[in-house]
Amino acid sequence: MPILEKDQTEILEIYQKVRQSRAKLVGPDGKTQNLPDSVYSFLCQLLADLSAKKTVTIFHRDSQFSTIEASRLLGISRGHLCDLLDRNEIPFFMVGTHRRMYLRDVLQYKARRDANRRKVISDLALAEKTDETYEGGIPAVEE
Repeated sequence: MPILEKDQTEILEIYQKVRQSRAKLVGPDGKTQNLPDSVYSFLCQLLADLSAKKTVTIFHRDSQFSTIEASRLLGISRGHLCDLLDRNEIPFFMVGTHRRMYLRDVLQYKARRDANRRKVISDLALAEKTDETYEGGIPAVEE
């Protein structure tokens, strides 16, 4: 049975309203507030991660980290982090006699470090393949 023209018009009108509608936050008092698409996407990802029992930490971009906090985030020793700071690989500032870093600077360093690691691994794999030293699989053990 074909859809009547009147029904098609109504369907198109509803579709347009749905496409133009915005996500809303509804408070316990019933007050609603429109959410920007970026906030809605962020909240959907946050809920998905929490549902998957992933750990979620939210920091402000301008959060300040001590050397201990930054070294934990980077998975390195505090001493190694201090060496990086002394070599100006991560910007820092002083608060009294203590060094502090902004989260954004620590994350930028981490991104550079991780990208460099991936490149080195890729280059090594390519060199092995080019030298035909890698045959795929596990090498035989001589007895």
